[in-house]
Amino acid sequence: MIKKTIIDHFEQAVAQFPDNTYLLESKTGTFEPTTYKQTRDAAYKFGAGLVLEGVKPKENIAILAEGCNMWIISELGMFYAGGVSVPLSIKLEESNDLLFRLIHGDVKYIITSSRQLNKIRLIRDQLPLVEKIIVLDPVESYEAGEIAAEDLMKRGAKYLETNMEEFLKIGQSIQNDDIATITYTSGTTADPKGVVLTHRNYTANVEQSLSCINIDENLKMLIILPLDHCFAHVVGMYAMMARGAKIATVPQGKTAMETLRNIPMSIAAVKPNVMLSVPALAKNFKKNIESSVEKSGKKKIFDFALKLAIWYNQEGWNRGRGLRIFALPLVKLFDKLIFSKVRMAMGGELDFFIGGGALLDIDIQRFYYALGIPMFQGYGLSEATPVISTNTPKRHRLGSSGILVKPMDLKICDEDGNEVPNGVTGEIVIRGENVMAGYWKNPVSTAETVRDGWLYTGDMGYMHKSGFLYVLGRFKSLLISSDGEKYAPEGIEESIIENSKIIQNLMLHNNQNPYTICVVQVDKKALPQGEAGIMAIKAEFDKYRAGGQFEGTFPERWLPTTFIIADEPFSEANKMINSTMKLVRNAVEKAYAERIDFAFTAEGRNPVNEANLAALAKIN
Repeated sequence: MIKKTIIDHFEQAVAQFPDNTYLLESKTGTFEPTTYKQTRDAAYKFGAGLVLEGVKPKENIAILAEGCNMWIISELGMFYAGGVSVPLSIKLEESNDLLFRLIHGDVKYIITSSRQLNKIRLIRDQLPLVEKIIVLDPVESYEAGEIAAEDLMKRGAKYLETNMEEFLKIGQSIQNDDIATITYTSGTTADPKGVVLTHRNYTANVEQSLSCINIDENLKMLIILPLDHCFAHVVGMYAMMARGAKIATVPQGKTAMETLRNIPMSIAAVKPNVMLSVPALAKNFKKNIESSVEKSGKKKIFDFALKLAIWYNQEGWNRGRGLRIFALPLVKLFDKLIFSKVRMAMGGELDFFIGGGALLDIDIQRFYYALGIPMFQGYGLSEATPVISTNTPKRHRLGSSGILVKPMDLKICDEDGNEVPNGVTGEIVIRGENVMAGYWKNPVSTAETVRDGWLYTGDMGYMHKSGFLYVLGRFKSLLISSDGEKYAPEGIEESIIENSKIIQNLMLHNNQNPYTICVVQVDKKALPQGEAGIMAIKAEFDKYRAGGQFEGTFPERWLPTTFIIADEPFSEANKMINSTMKLVRNAVEKAYAERIDFAFTAEGRNPVNEANLAALAKIN
């Protein structure tokens, strides 16, 4: 087997594209370039500094920082020093969540930003294994055991003057099966698991991804997603690296809201050709576009043009087929007069989004496709490094999760583990070099998830005869009616949220009960008080019943018969949403256990009940 570690991958890119821009970053309002060679030089200095601080091969080093050049440089430097990266989400606010990962991950060194440093300081005395904390940007004063990255790199540069050959041998000694990262899952169930990904897991998944997506050295990507996730690693950092292309990160504001406001500025300045996104961001962009159209006074013509384009495009692969071809001149006219202006607001050079992280509602896909900046749904999970399939500009079907990466084996299995034919729903099971090495210090879960080289994803889906994978949701989140019928809630939830101005989030529930119910989070500003408010919520669900606007979208027996109005928003703070914006079902079910039981009583079946009236009064 050919040795192909992340270090090998990076060195090859530098040799091929030394003077190409790799990183784009704005600290003073202008995005400044850093070439591939400059990135490597900085990584050498950082890595050498780590060696001087005592880092030894295979020791675990955490990164807790916002996305920036130094995040990428420090991780590359860590690999040159032989270290293992434990990338952590900056959304980890509670010390116990952060503490669990740092202790469970056997972390000996921590790389952090000034904004995140205080989180570490608060729990420093509970981390006896930690030897040094490297701070990426300057702070007023440093406590014992802390060092500025600038000083670390200066020392590293001095060391390399006489020890370059010895230093490079460390990175060269890394093998394919050596661990690159321990990536903690978001923890939708129980404690998070540390997904162990090897160097070859990453480079193999880059090769697999490039079997689907064409990248050239002129491509510019804006990474909005957190860098700690392997999706940003593979599709952002390493796939772009393979072709000598550019990646940019969003400048961090003093607050999360300020960082969000920096996204439009970054899009305008970088003019990306492609962006990595998640459904939550796609929805925000869509709302902003619709709001701008509303203010411009051109809503009617925009809506007409949108409906025409959606009708013409269909699911993408069948665009303009049959009689629709006669609508092409009008579609082109509207695109020139209306949609081109929207694209200019998105930088003017954006070809498409790549979406991951959760299922993307087909209506959002149709919206962006109509605008001429498709959001191509992909599918993957951390345990697969993560990419398994994706839609592409050349091959796509809206509503699907795309074609499979190559080389990789995939089968769909029933509950007994037997493979089922195309078109039949079951669990998605894969085999390939992108399958994780296991879960960190968790052999039981590893044995349950990876069997005979096959990764059992826990996700439900089917293969279409066209070669496209359709992902339907989590096996574990399947709802079960009283007659044993099983159905996935995610598509229903996404559709209702997307098509409502009142409902902000919801969770369907049916565990062999006589009917389906849901816990619903509503926009308090959009509702009247009392019974009128409750009936307004009910009307949103009735849109999907006979005679409603979305009649026939889902079987009526799957729709909620009644609902529970949530007392507070689903959030990361109350652990009902995880760091990748996914619903944590068991947390919602636990918080509303009594009211869920009540909803299956005669009184609770009527949504106009005392509990809902009290909840609505509380949030209003």
